[in-house]
Amino acid sequence: MNAREEVLRRVRAARPAEQVVVPRDYEVAREPDDLVELLVDRLVDYKATVHRCTGDGLAGTLAEVLAGTERIVVPSGVPQEWLSAYQGDVMRDEPRPLAVADLDAPGIAVVTGCAVVVAETGTLILDAGPDQGRRALTLVPDHHICVVHNGQIVAGVPQALRRLADPTRPLTLVSGPSATSDIELNRVEGVHGPRRLDVVIVDR
Repeated sequence: MNAREEVLRRVRAARPAEQVVVPRDYEVAREPDDLVELLVDRLVDYKATVHRCTGDGLAGTLAEVLAGTERIVVPSGVPQEWLSAYQGDVMRDEPRPLAVADLDAPGIAVVTGCAVVVAETGTLILDAGPDQGRRALTLVPDHHICVVHNGQIVAGVPQALRRLADPTRPLTLVSGPSATSDIELNRVEGVHGPRRLDVVIVDR
């Protein structure tokens, strides 16, 4: 028996540890309106563009955000009502997934929903649900528009993880447009993902 096999044997033979209750004193209860304002503050700080609307105004708001965009990509589960006011071409990532070259074409934008949003960190969490699609849809195009209903906003990461329907699904965490900085702190956007991020918050 080699060292690797011995380590695995000990792991398999070990008894499960007793469950430890971890105090969550850092979880602060916040009013829904406070969560929205905190999220907006974080998103703006990350250089994302935030739009507010009601459910009835969502289609019009998306059409305004997409003004000048001739083609968009959407996952299969994005409701048609969201796009009813948009005048350009809509490419759905079904039944056959779009090629990377299609997603990376100039002027392409992607419209998705999200699973849950963390207000304290300004983080959109996508779990590959029907209105979010596969990860390439939100990592390759240069412009990402994400629709967030205010009921999807929670305060912190622990609350967000508890809200996920299946935490084993692949998660994409988005905190502002893709950006990096060199040693002189010169900010460069769009290196690892969309250079532009628009978040449409739907108030109920």
